[in-house]
Amino acid sequence: MYASNDILFPYEAISALRNIRGPIWASLVDDVVERSQTHERVLAFMLMMIRLNDCLHCETDSYRAMRGCDNCSIQTLKRYKGKDEELLALFNTALDDVRLFAAQEAGSSIADLILVQVDNTQVDNTP
Repeated sequence: MYASNDILFPYEAISALRNIRGPIWASLVDDVVERSQTHERVLAFMLMMIRLNDCLHCETDSYRAMRGCDNCSIQTLKRYKGKDEELLALFNTALDDVRLFAAQEAGSSIADLILVQVDNTQVDNTP
């Protein structure tokens, strides 16, 4: 009855997005799926999709969560009004963010990067 849900956009959902947009998008997806899950380009793609899908505000009992991450992402990309070049620019921004985070915050969690970008403020993780 319910889809298997992930908390944030999963690596396994990437390949399902290949044919949703045009050739620029398909090329990006092809590039990303050829890499390991921990590669910076994969992390950047996942971060971009987390931001586009607004995963941090998805409730596990919501309609979109029950449909699953693949379907949510497909719907998000179909509804996206911008061009593929704009999606590529969003990917490049996410890639810059991943690289900057890796350089500055070695030892921190990637989740910290996601939270900082969504809230647009610095997150204090002290208990």
